[in-house]
Amino acid sequence: MSLVGHTCAVPVSDEQLWEVTAQWLAGGLAADERVVYFEDETAGAVLGRMADDGVPVRRALDEGRMVIVPTAQTRAAAARPVARYEEMFLDQIDRASAQGFTGLRMSGECGSELLRAGGVDRVVEYEQVVDRVLRSHPSARLLCRYDLPRFDEDAVSQMRELHETELIGEAVYDDNLLRITRSDPSTARLAGEVDHSNRPQIRKLLETVLDQALRSHWASSDITLDLSSLRFLDVAGAVSLVHAAEEFPSTHRLVLTGVRPRVVRVLDRCGAPFAAQLVVVPRTGQHRREGGRHHSPS
Repeated sequence: MSLVGHTCAVPVSDEQLWEVTAQWLAGGLAADERVVYFEDETAGAVLGRMADDGVPVRRALDEGRMVIVPTAQTRAAAARPVARYEEMFLDQIDRASAQGFTGLRMSGECGSELLRAGGVDRVVEYEQVVDRVLRSHPSARLLCRYDLPRFDEDAVSQMRELHETELIGEAVYDDNLLRITRSDPSTARLAGEVDHSNRPQIRKLLETVLDQALRSHWASSDITLDLSSLRFLDVAGAVSLVHAAEEFPSTHRLVLTGVRPRVVRVLDRCGAPFAAQLVVVPRTGQHRREGGRHHSPS
């Protein structure tokens, strides 16, 4: 991501949208760039995902390293003449430089607001202006998001042609309610909600990962599910996890990390404390604190 200037993402679900956006913005903070997010009533979801990822978002907001442009200002910007965008981005670039940042990193809801204001042609004009600015200012970066179905396939094709790169987050499973990703052979992450419609996918995942671990001489004996972004787990899902752990061989454990208090309570009531091969690691106070503040002056 450090080499990417003007890029796009085409999320297939809200969970992928927040995942990609949070990683993009966190990359800017890690690189000591000024991070600007143009929100349209979405700051809570983005900051919440960043907190799930362990990013100190509250400190970044307090210190002015990250700025949330409120919904009203984002919508007002979309209504401006296209020629004003160059002025706006140059102003943001100058601010970042004057404040001593290594660069500027931006993302947000501008694309959807532009679509609402003037259709695909207006978005294309905007992208052409932005691309010209970013090419002449390599320290500035922008992630443009074109989430389906807000942008149809024809519009998405046009947007892809206007960007040299696209950020793609691979998933094991994504039904717009639950998203499952794997970071290594023994670790997977669950984001969203588990109910009767997707519960079998978790069982299938555990069977696959455990089988791979048993066949490998170097794989970890801990099969880890990161539940930092899992907001809801139904009773049957909790029972399924407990039963899956009970079926693990004595050489292996099922480890659930970042578990939210509500999910911990469901697991406890379904027998988690009595499953010898199950380890539940609750969500830390750091995660809870970081998600608490949503806005900072622009």
